[in-house]
Amino acid sequence: MGRMITPHPSAPVAPARTVRKAVVPAAGLGTRFLPATKATPKEMLPVVDKPAIQYVVEEAAAAGLDDVLMVTGRHKRAIEDHFDHAFELEQALAAKGDTMRLDAVRDAARLASIHHIRQGEPLGLGHAVLCARRHVGDQPFAVLLGDDLIDPRETLLDRMLDVRDRRRGSVVALMEVPPEQIHLYGCAAVDPTGEEDVVRVTGLVEKPALQDAPSRYAVIGRYVLDPDVFGVLERTPPGRGGEIQLTDALQELATSGTVHGVVFKGPRYDTGDKADYLRTVVRLACDRPDLGPEFTAWLKEFVAGLDGTRTARRDIAA
Repeated sequence: MGRMITPHPSAPVAPARTVRKAVVPAAGLGTRFLPATKATPKEMLPVVDKPAIQYVVEEAAAAGLDDVLMVTGRHKRAIEDHFDHAFELEQALAAKGDTMRLDAVRDAARLASIHHIRQGEPLGLGHAVLCARRHVGDQPFAVLLGDDLIDPRETLLDRMLDVRDRRRGSVVALMEVPPEQIHLYGCAAVDPTGEEDVVRVTGLVEKPALQDAPSRYAVIGRYVLDPDVFGVLERTPPGRGGEIQLTDALQELATSGTVHGVVFKGPRYDTGDKADYLRTVVRLACDRPDLGPEFTAWLKEFVAGLDGTRTARRDIAA
């Protein structure tokens, strides 16, 4: 087990939860962002002025999950360093009296008790979750994918934890997507429960063709899992892509009626996709009180200029 970072005493006090542990798989190679990710973990790419993975850990901490295990790979040392203290930098900032930047640097290490373990081989999300078994033990736990961001103003994880407390079993986050995108996700077959945003998951298919998809409900990167999932993962053979798929294990649990889904309709960003990464940076920058007004004004001018250029090109072509 890697080193542990204990939260600072001034860290925000989150609500008490029966689920206290979170697992953040972050061992992927980030091939969609090469060459930027040749030496930099994709989870460390900046979204405005924080790495993507810090938003994920902040979300977990805000929901009361104060024990976070990151499952990384040998090329992800920068993630461990980011959530550690940087004593020389902190001392230099303190000497300058730069308290604003000093707090920003310290924030990452204050969020939670952060642990690290390495996934020895890239054998899939299911295998990455299985790597957490010794740390998690027989407790329920959340899984938050390191490049899947939920708008910080949303309370999806809180809602999922509430559903777990009431209904037990495992809970997945679902989002309705256009038919042409369903092949990019795990897809859920569902039955209503009587709660508007909660469904019972009766089956799951990993990245189905459109004609094989049981619905348009895609599984996005938030899970609250019962520890029973570990036993299922141990006997789950490699599936799509030759990897151990978490979806396949949840499919077995779903047949016993112990998996529910929370249907999410708020903003969600996939920072593992180039176009969505760019949209994420723009949206979150526009929302920042310190950057938004000036940046939004510039963005409007820039877009207007693009429209003018397109009109001029059409006129010339005509």
